[in-house]
Amino acid sequence: MMCGIEPKSPTVPDNPTTALRNLRRRLNQAMAADFPRLRGDLDRWRPEPADADARLAKLTQQIEASAAKGDARRARVPAISVPEELPIAAKAEEITAAIRAHQVVVIAGETGSGKTTQLPKLCLAAGRGLTGLIGCTQPRRIAAKSISRRVAEELKSPLGQLVGFAVRFQDQIGEDTLVKFMTDGILLAETQSDRMLRRYDTLIIERSLNIDFLLGYLKRLLPKRPDLKVIITSATIDTERFARHFGNAPVISVEGRGYPVEMRWRPIEGDREERGDDGLYRSIAAAAEELGREDPRGDILVFLPGEREIRDAHKALEQRRYAHTEVLPLYARLSAAAQDAVFRPGAQRRIVLATNVAETSITVPRIRFVIDSGIARVNRYSQRAKVQRLQIEPISQASANQRAGRCGRLSAGIAVRLYDEADFQRRPAYTDPELLRSSLAGVILRMLDLDLGDPASFPFTHTQAR
Repeated sequence: MMCGIEPKSPTVPDNPTTALRNLRRRLNQAMAADFPRLRGDLDRWRPEPADADARLAKLTQQIEASAAKGDARRARVPAISVPEELPIAAKAEEITAAIRAHQVVVIAGETGSGKTTQLPKLCLAAGRGLTGLIGCTQPRRIAAKSISRRVAEELKSPLGQLVGFAVRFQDQIGEDTLVKFMTDGILLAETQSDRMLRRYDTLIIERSLNIDFLLGYLKRLLPKRPDLKVIITSATIDTERFARHFGNAPVISVEGRGYPVEMRWRPIEGDREERGDDGLYRSIAAAAEELGREDPRGDILVFLPGEREIRDAHKALEQRRYAHTEVLPLYARLSAAAQDAVFRPGAQRRIVLATNVAETSITVPRIRFVIDSGIARVNRYSQRAKVQRLQIEPISQASANQRAGRCGRLSAGIAVRLYDEADFQRRPAYTDPELLRSSLAGVILRMLDLDLGDPASFPFTHTQAR
């Protein structure tokens, strides 16, 4: 693996026209962060001054040094392969060709298709990551960290070298990093100091409020950065809307490979106020015991609203001392070792307690059963109180189906829903976009700070791409 290539001493041809033609060709291989400055210097060069040859020689050396960094990055790219068992493998060549040919590509990938871990690798295969980072956004810190570790393992590279991550107060990024996983808030913050996002030559983004804002930002930026590629991906994305938003960008759909999932309805007695959280934990335990009688070795994924409920459920299930079973929590504040344990199944049956981060952002391996509480913590702005609240609400039908699909990836599964079918039918088909349930004060202030003009005319995907 080549980590540091010394640029060769440049030689300037006697013919300035030939020299300029060669330099412009080499300039296209320079680092994205250096490109504007070097292109400006090249455009301003004139043969008349007495020091013209010396200035051209110096400029040639600078362009060669920057392009040599790209050469060194290319030398570090390992052989790329996509596991054949992942559905995205069937579309790997099509996706790679689309990335090469188009500035924006929309990928609609079902849960478990492999899109989150394999798309950065396919970008490397398409020649991206050479003049800047491949930036991959995730809405949660736990997803950014765990997925970066997984991709680093697949590329046989220690975390922080070819693949790294950046979240609030923590990062593992090195000089040799080609792929950077981060929360969308990190990328949003970088627009403050790097408005052209020159550190990146490719962005892979999943949707959230920050991303809705960033997609509008990118729509305006892309004409100024023709070298920048954007890949938009989600399990539940409205592909036609996003394709129209970016000038009819190509859409590639990757089907998930699923097995039938049996639905069981086990509603908790009484309403939430009457039964309290104890009723929820008793129902989870009862469902786990019911599933254990059918298959005492089958792993169970339990969806809960947040960290507090996960900790309380963990305590309640541990007290029952199930034989040959480990109960594993999964939330952002856990140590890296505790999080890794969830992704490395052992000999015992596992009951994994997670939030809706396990719906789409990460895939917990070896899951045979799902227990769905039917609720999630949702960030919603209260018009009455004028504050942003993180409140517990029933999930949408789309989220419930995403949760159920987590147990049908390896074989036929069973999803136990702790609510009844009539309740499910009354729920909205899709979760409200975060843009429509959040205070936009912070977004508007950021837009004003970035001098992006009238917020009413800003190209938000939800309002402009209908």
